[in-house]
Amino acid sequence: MNGAGNSFVIFDDRKGALGLKPEQIKAIANPETGAGADQVIAMESTLRGDVFMRIWNRDGSSAEACGNATRCVAWLVMEETGKDKLVIETVAGRLKADRIADKQISVDMGSPLLKWEEIPLAERMDTRGIDLKIGPIDAPYLQLPGAVNMGNPHIVFFVPNLDAVDVKAVGSLCEWHPLFPQGVNVGFLEVISRTETRLRTWERNAGQTLACGSNNCAAIVAAARRNLTDRKVLVHNDGGDITIEWSEATDHVIMTGPIELEYVSGE
Repeated sequence: MNGAGNSFVIFDDRKGALGLKPEQIKAIANPETGAGADQVIAMESTLRGDVFMRIWNRDGSSAEACGNATRCVAWLVMEETGKDKLVIETVAGRLKADRIADKQISVDMGSPLLKWEEIPLAERMDTRGIDLKIGPIDAPYLQLPGAVNMGNPHIVFFVPNLDAVDVKAVGSLCEWHPLFPQGVNVGFLEVISRTETRLRTWERNAGQTLACGSNNCAAIVAAARRNLTDRKVLVHNDGGDITIEWSEATDHVIMTGPIELEYVSGE
């Protein structure tokens, strides 16, 4: 499946028989040895929600959250059960999902964490624009990214021309910078208007992907905190469009976007 181009291999492990190992995850996610995917997902049984979603990056490491995968898993369970609303358990917490239209799913991603120690950062900083510069010290071409935790850590650089940014070079440079003890996902946001943006993402332990749901959420929270956009914004990703709304009433971030079922393999 994919969500706005963010690709997944999803296993039904609700009987608990798979026991996937990191080496298997890497082989499955590798397009030369397996199906190819940004992340590998296992649906597991749970007593507290409709399904538990376990997430691995393509390098075999575990991930706390993945908004696009949440929409995909939600759609699968909705199709199976006939429900239009359900709760998905993740390592990062419980996420509520709603069917908006055919293959359009909305997920309540919860409240953003905005304190420096919640990102987490290695030292105290104003997370609206942290002290991180890319380029010459006296003339950096990228600086002061916003920092947001959406179940996993993110920074977002605001750029005038997204096409001019070397996402791989900057993303890989920042991903394990000493400022981020748990690593970080790196977003690059071009603001078109107060309600429309473009975004590219370098995901921690996964590299550049066509979209990242939690980074879409983090990007609009970071932009709204700097008064660069409104709190409801259409985000154009390379793989598709996602709408993000940071509710003033609840402080929750609502992500709405498409899912695509690419194929189902036999047992």
